[in-house]
Order: sequence, then C-alpha cells, then structure tokens
Amino acid sequence: MSPWLLFAGALVIAGCGRDDRVIKIGFVAPLTGDQAPHGEDMRNGAKLAVEHANVQGELLGGYRLALVELDDQRNPTQAVVAAKRLVADRDVLAVVGHLNSSCTMPASAIYHQARLLQISPVSSNPQISRQGFDTFYRTCATDDLQGPAAALFAVRELGATRIFIIDDVTTYGRGLANELEKKLRELGAEVLGHEGITQGEKDFMPLLTKIKSLEPDLVYFAGMFPEGALLIKQRLDAGVGGSFMGGDGLFDPVLIDLATPEAAEGVILTTIGSDIHQVPTAQAFVNAYEERFGQVGAYSAYSYEATTIAIWAIQQALQNNRNLFSRTSGGVSPVTERRQAVLDVMDEFAGHPGLFGVQRFDEKGDSLIRDIGLFTVQDGRFVFLKTASWE
Repeated sequence: MSPWLLFAGALVIAGCGRDDRVIKIGFVAPLTGDQAPHGEDMRNGAKLAVEHANVQGELLGGYRLALVELDDQRNPTQAVVAAKRLVADRDVLAVVGHLNSSCTMPASAIYHQARLLQISPVSSNPQISRQGFDTFYRTCATDDLQGPAAALFAVRELGATRIFIIDDVTTYGRGLANELEKKLRELGAEVLGHEGITQGEKDFMPLLTKIKSLEPDLVYFAGMFPEGALLIKQRLDAGVGGSFMGGDGLFDPVLIDLATPEAAEGVILTTIGSDIHQVPTAQAFVNAYEERFGQVGAYSAYSYEATTIAIWAIQQALQNNRNLFSRTSGGVSPVTERRQAVLDVMDEFAGHPGLFGVQRFDEKGDSLIRDIGLFTVQDGRFVFLKTASWE
C-alpha cells in the first residue's frame, strides 16, 4: 500500500447530523456560481481523501469522520458566515479551505480565535501567513514566487519588454499582479499600464482598445478563469497583438471552452505546482481520482493533500489525548481542548510523504514545496512546459 494512503489512519465517513461519536472536517469553497468548477475540483479531492481513509476502519475510540461542505460563493462575507458556522459546531476539529485569498483572509481570523486548524489548499496571497496565526497552514506555493517566475519567463524566454498588466482587484489578483510588476521593473521591462477589472464584468472592449494602442509585447491577467476567458476572446476581437499570460486562477479547462480553443491557443500561465501527472509520488492519487471523478482539476491534489494532513493531525491528537475525546468537561470547554490538541500535533509536524514529495511547513505555515509550473494552451488543452524559476 502506498505511503500517501497509509498515513491517513483509520476512519469511517459519517453523515453530518448530531452524533457524539463523529469528528468533522469542514470544507469551504465556491460550490455555486462562476467559480464552481474550481470549488468542485477541490471538494472532490477532499472527498477522495476521506474515502481513502474510510477503507481503513474506525478512529481510536470508535469515532467516525464526516466532511462538512459549505459554499462561500467566492464572497468574503459568505466566507465569514461559513467560518462562524464551522466554529459553532463542536465536532469540527479542522477546516480545509478556502479557494480565494480574499475569503481566506477574513475567515482565518475567525478560525484563529476559535483555535481551529485551517489548511488552505490554494489561497496563495503571502500576506495571509504573515498575520502570525498559528492555526493557518497551506499546501501550495505563494504569489511572491509565482509572480517573479512569470516575470522571468516573460522577459528572458518570451523576450517581452513592453507589458500591460490587468488584475481583478481581489486579494489574490492584485497581490499576484503587484509581485509580477515588481519583478518586471527589476528586470528592466517597461510596464505600459496596470489596471483593474471587476469579477463578473463582461465587456472589456474599452480597456482592450486602449491596450491595443500601446502595442504591448504581452498582456498579463491576474484573476480567475471566467474573466480571463472573456479577456482572451475579446482580445482577438479588439486586435490586441503580442502574447497573453496569466496566473493559476486561469488553470481550468473551462477557460479554453469559454474563450474557444482558437482564441486560447498559445496562452501561457503559471500554476502553484508542477504537472501532477508527471510527479512519480502522485500517480496512485491520479489513478484513483480519475477513476472516481474524471480529469484531475487544477486544485484537486492540493485539496487532497490538505485533507489528509488534517486527518493525520486528528488521528495523532486522538492517540495522544484519549481522555480529551471522552467528552468529560473540565475548566476549559472540551471543544477548545480538542482543537488545541490538534494544533499541538501540527506544531510538532515534521513532514509526511505527500503527493509532491515530503510535505513540510515553515514557521508561518507556508509549504516548503515551492514548485511553480508553466503551461501553455495547445490544440484545445493545457500542455506542461516546465517547472519555472523565480530567482
């Protein structure tokens, strides 16, 4: 049996009703709306982790595991509502989520106050971990690596010297765009402009007409795939020349469908990891995921990784603190003590054999696996180019 399955421990999936012998892991992402494809891919990764754990049996003491799925609608206000709901459920001992950094940022403060472990699969804005919350971890690389990697590729390999930057004015989009711009200027490239759009906006022709007049070598978009697809398609209609590049928020096959394969041909993007299909330690996961759900999504593996780490931490807490999980109360609320026991395990986390290699975290909770992938669209599909350098 492969290591990535063995470490998960002995668990059984359960429903989400009142049950004194259930332990819950919260999962939060956009499950409705235009970003639902990303959210569903993340949810499938988390579900698969629970299902793999399920085949092993029960937790110590006969506890069972449940995944509580909530929809934050990519909205920071709804993310806070979801966080408060999970905090109020005494059986929730860890949270996997959110997708958007703009959702993770406010929610992380709520989890921290409640002493509830949060592992984000993909929220990549570096400021999240710089808040100093010891409840926060993430299994992805950060945008202060992704932005410079994109800049280096654009200048040194594409030969772009005149670049226009667009972002979606979210925590993720603006943060990634700023990291890109900083590195571009260090490399001596000319930034022709940097403007924001709004998520949900549909007509970008006025902006693209302005960009056309500047004759850029490259247009870069830091945002998500619904708006990215429209920019790619309307860019051709506006006659904007040069290359088009973006960040990991564009990495979904839906982008190609929405933009049309013809318009998307040659688009380049960075991702917060290498091609999962080319990582030897991830092949068992890929096979299991594709048999269960179909094509692996951009964030499926990171969600699987985050969930298996949460499962491992809960299992270790049970082994180390059996009395705490007997529901006897002392001077401190039992739920606070149980959640703290899980955090104590994470504080001593020395790594585990994960999908991308041995997963470890630094003192801020950031993953020490910091690969940035480069992909291009070719013949209607994403094709891996290489692992990029940010230095």
